[in-house]
Amino acid sequence: MATQLTDSFTRKFYYLRLSITDVCNFRCTYCLPDGYKPGGVTNKGFLSLDEIRRVTRAFSAMGTEKVRLTGGEPSLRRDFTEIIAAVRENPALRQIAVTTNGYRLARDAARWREAGLTAVNVSVDSLDARQFHAITGQDKFTQVMAGIDAAFAAGFDKVKVNTVLMRDVNHHQLDTFLAWIKPRAIQLRFIELMETGEGSELFRRHHISGAVLRDALIRRGWIQKLRNRSDGPAQVFCHPDYLGEIGLIMPYEKDFCASCNRLRVSSTGKLHLCLFGDGGVELRDLLQDDGQQAALASRIETALGAKKQTHFLHQGNTGITQNLSYIGG
Repeated sequence: MATQLTDSFTRKFYYLRLSITDVCNFRCTYCLPDGYKPGGVTNKGFLSLDEIRRVTRAFSAMGTEKVRLTGGEPSLRRDFTEIIAAVRENPALRQIAVTTNGYRLARDAARWREAGLTAVNVSVDSLDARQFHAITGQDKFTQVMAGIDAAFAAGFDKVKVNTVLMRDVNHHQLDTFLAWIKPRAIQLRFIELMETGEGSELFRRHHISGAVLRDALIRRGWIQKLRNRSDGPAQVFCHPDYLGEIGLIMPYEKDFCASCNRLRVSSTGKLHLCLFGDGGVELRDLLQDDGQQAALASRIETALGAKKQTHFLHQGNTGITQNLSYIGG
């Protein structure tokens, strides 16, 4: 069995993004503007608890240090707390994270923490309640803010907040966001709007480079931090006067893919080598029995040999990603 997943470009993979559902109860303009529509899931449904246990065990044995549970909205799974506990069974994992819309965070943050969750990312695209409602299709701003407070109360020493950067929507609100994180241990991550198969028109209308914000931060004395090997793709900036941090995720920047350290498994058990890749490698048939672990590891390692050096977003090629809920963003 491989000791560390490595591709043909010598990139090492320490980070697994595992989708456990593609269902979401929000209708974000850049992802599911018309709401979730069932139909993409096979008759077998989403990965079961045992299948999740086996796939994370295989990745952990091959050097994965961090697993992020994604969706859709992962907390919509009734067994979400049990899923966290199952992933936590892997002692080699340093971090188990979730990306959530915060819908159930106020209610469940303490339970998730107790089950073994170590990090929380919450999606918040505006600090204005009316604009939040317009973007997400849900009047849940106060509930999500309470969820972030609950995460801190439950013992998370930092909360990451994901904000999709959109021209003429929130790109001009940097001062408001900075004031919010100044007294709070929040890493606010601005994510460049990415083109998807269903979102080309929105992309053309609202895309703006994160370099605009980076230049503004540097002018204000923010300093870029060094990146750890299992970190996500964000360029993280800190400032001595702020308890919070700013992260910038800029997939259109030159050499973005050179530091890729993450793989994705969809909610139906397919390995995706890139968010914007084509196809996917079926793993589910090797998740049915504990005795299949060696074969599973071999298939993952072999598949990694086909990983391309870069995505093709600059050419307008979004692969099979019709929307960002499909394999967890």
